[in-house]
Amino acid sequence: MITISRLYDDYSTAARAYNNLERAGISNSDISIIANNGEGWYEKASEPGRIDSDGDGVDDRTEGAAVGAGIGGTVGGIAGLLAGLGLLAIPGLGPVVAAGWLVSTAALAVTGGAAGGLIGSLTQHGIDEDDAQAYAEGVRRGGTLVTARVPEADRARCEAILDRSAVNIRERTQLWGKSGWSRFDPKAPPYTADEIRRERELYRTRV
Repeated sequence: MITISRLYDDYSTAARAYNNLERAGISNSDISIIANNGEGWYEKASEPGRIDSDGDGVDDRTEGAAVGAGIGGTVGGIAGLLAGLGLLAIPGLGPVVAAGWLVSTAALAVTGGAAGGLIGSLTQHGIDEDDAQAYAEGVRRGGTLVTARVPEADRARCEAILDRSAVNIRERTQLWGKSGWSRFDPKAPPYTADEIRRERELYRTRV
């Protein structure tokens, strides 16, 4: 088994990738998800009514219907994911919701269970150190990380699934570098809801 990870700008996009991996035959016991909750979307999404995990003011289910598949077609799967998520407070990342083997107590206990624990857990399972630093920073800035253990023979197929709508981590770190970022700092203050929204809008504008 090998480990692959991808970063997404919001939970709803990551949830589609998670569901697509499951449809491709990857067990949910081999998939982890870690999502920033600085905007409080988890509490809102757990209540009846609108689900707006990307903070754009539009119901995610409506957005999914608009693109023909996406969130509208997988809202049942997303509801299941929401039910399986747990709230955590991680230094440097702030409030997150997470589920899966990567963020289990046993996995994080090896490296302390803090922000360094996320990076340590990623590198321990074969993720490049620079990528692990970038993934942690991406979660800090409002993103969602999906990590999967897959058979080597399925690597290319699963990477292709995860690459749909994923952040180009090289381009993103270059963008962060222009404002002075070089490595994840677990002592840095977590992003506020307003900062996350501004960060996300910056990426939308660039697209």
